Amino acid sequence: MAVDYTVIVVYLAGMLAMGWWGMRRARSKSDFLVAGRRLGPVMYSGTMAAIVLGGASTIGGVGLGYQYGLSGAWMVFTIGLGLLALSVFLSARIARLKVYTVSEMLDLRYGGRAGVISGVVMWAYTLMLAVTSTIAYATIFDVLFDMNRTLAIVLGGSIVVAYSTLGGMWSITLTDMVQFVVKTIGVLLLLLPIAVVKAGGFGEMKAKLPTGYFDPLGIGGETIFTYVLIYTFGMLIGQDIWQRVFTAGSDKTARWGGTVAGTYCLVYAVAGAVIGTAAKVLYPNLGSPDDAFATIVKDELPVGVRGLVLAAALAAVMSTSSGALIACATVANNDIWSRLRGAAKDRDDEGGHDEVRGNRVFILVMGVGVIVTAIALNNVVEALTVAYNLLVGGLLVPILGGLLWKRGTAQGALASVIVGGLAVVGLMATYGILANEPVYYGLLLSLATYVTVSLATPPTDAVVLAAWRDRLAGRGTPERASEPVAAHQ
Repeated sequence: MAVDYTVIVVYLAGMLAMGWWGMRRARSKSDFLVAGRRLGPVMYSGTMAAIVLGGASTIGGVGLGYQYGLSGAWMVFTIGLGLLALSVFLSARIARLKVYTVSEMLDLRYGGRAGVISGVVMWAYTLMLAVTSTIAYATIFDVLFDMNRTLAIVLGGSIVVAYSTLGGMWSITLTDMVQFVVKTIGVLLLLLPIAVVKAGGFGEMKAKLPTGYFDPLGIGGETIFTYVLIYTFGMLIGQDIWQRVFTAGSDKTARWGGTVAGTYCLVYAVAGAVIGTAAKVLYPNLGSPDDAFATIVKDELPVGVRGLVLAAALAAVMSTSSGALIACATVANNDIWSRLRGAAKDRDDEGGHDEVRGNRVFILVMGVGVIVTAIALNNVVEALTVAYNLLVGGLLVPILGGLLWKRGTAQGALASVIVGGLAVVGLMATYGILANEPVYYGLLLSLATYVTVSLATPPTDAVVLAAWRDRLAGRGTPERASEPVAAHQ
């Protein structure tokens, strides 16, 4: 294992070096939180694919393939569909807003009344997303070093917190680009073909497994529908995803770069399911489907390649973890703390130092909180389900309503967030956290409340709507006129 250990250690050291390099570029709030809003298509595509394809998409995607066969691709496939929909239909409009958070968008659209409550909901979502990613370190480091769970979480989490705190979005962008390359080589170019060959090829796989393993709808229509509702729509409104859209250097970059990333996700989804199906042939009696990834890597890959593929798994976890962490800290600082202390929301710091330092402190504090919470929690699936149920049930309707329906009002948006959020929490307590009903009914109640209250209250002020339309068109933005606009590749 010495060669594998060396590969992993070099990879982790490289992440910290990227964080140090990114620190030198983060001179303003815009640099620190959204990489100066000037990423070119290559970096944008790579980093967007990196953040949406995390540990759940890699380890969990292979596990679903082990359990259901090719239809196990649907979870990650719906993530890719959501990213494609966001990129084609909404990303250009979102990028032109030149805001830092989803709640700032709601304030612009509705006149500044929905921020704190929507911020709390979004903060809870990003926190849980960061926690679930951090828990995944325990699985990977256990395979690598037979490491204690708590120590593994502290080690992996500390590295992510370190490079994220140093350089903010610039560090995360640089590390995500490396992670994207490592994931592509490790999972798509190495693990996928090796797993299929070890299982005897597709002919042997079909001969040894039930025909249901090769049914594209085998996982069940209701499950697929739930994945679409939670993950496809979740991709449209998550702060972690929007914050990457804000980094795009142009409308074209946001649209086409995101389309490339979404297409990559579809390929990654199928690859994970095929790897899991191959693992079912090789190891038909594993204790848990989620053990499939680690088992096939540990037992079937040659020295050196094994280290690279495990580095790919680490890359998947770290990219999602760091993206969720900076999103969580940005929401906590800009949408909750700044509002509670009465600070200006749209100010873009000229000197840079104080704003960068403040956001850096929030990343550090949130990072420590994420590590502590990850140590205390055990059930990753339940935590992730709570996060997405809150996000979709509480925020999907007012966000998409604000973008698509001019009659929506601040009162309707606020009522929708409250009713949808409380309904989801109450229904999870009634039906169970993993039940489908909470997000179904919560979303319907949120929609009914939004439409009813909006129609029952006066329309949004014409001045607010005019300012909103100007921002959507790229006019009247708060960015400094002197800010560089050249796209970096």
